[in-house]
Amino acid sequence: MKGYLTEIETMGLVDGPGMRLVLFLSGCPYRCLYCHNPETWIKNNYTQTTTPKEVLKLYNKFKNYYDPSGGVTFSGGEPLVQSAFVLQTAKLLKKHNVHTALDTAGGVVGDFSKLLKYIDLVILDIKATTEKEHKAICGHDMQNFNNFLALCEKLDKKLWLRHVIVPNINDDEKHIEKLAKYIKNIKNVEKIELLPYHSMAKSKYEKFKIKYPLDGYLDMDKKKCAELESKLLKLLHKS
Repeated sequence: MKGYLTEIETMGLVDGPGMRLVLFLSGCPYRCLYCHNPETWIKNNYTQTTTPKEVLKLYNKFKNYYDPSGGVTFSGGEPLVQSAFVLQTAKLLKKHNVHTALDTAGGVVGDFSKLLKYIDLVILDIKATTEKEHKAICGHDMQNFNNFLALCEKLDKKLWLRHVIVPNINDDEKHIEKLAKYIKNIKNVEKIELLPYHSMAKSKYEKFKIKYPLDGYLDMDKKKCAELESKLLKLLHKS
């Protein structure tokens, strides 16, 4: 069983608790307006391959640098595109008591109940709260996302929720209020992050000769994004 990757990060600090080994798997059905990893869209556009045993070996190589809360995160792209590889790797890692996290937008058709059995944490990217907005942002409806979220709740998976904030698209308080109403009904949420949009990936689009969807948009002000996150958390606490 091989996994196809665009990158491996051995000292990841933002994709799950603690310091982690992060696997960026190639392949993604979405084409999000603010995507900063266009090189991961096509599964065959990979820079390296690996196997479950090689992942465990690499983790063990750096194990002494990881604190007890660290582990391995499957990211992308969309890691569910390579769900068979993720399942086999996570299964092996759990045999060795390694914490596993899945960073996903849930945008793939399938029954992932077996895979989630070996995942400790799901980092779920919420693209939007309505069908219209979801399709405008990533080009797909919410059906697959809704199915995946329902499965996570059914299996009592711990969730970290992420949501990208883009100027003049979803950076107003009205949107935050709507987002709060949406999130308050989701079970097992341990953490919520609002991520500020940035245009640093523009050079990648130029390299691949792809039109940059948000050309002309300013980067999201980090201070304002933090203020919106604070408001979101206050609204959820009140509810």
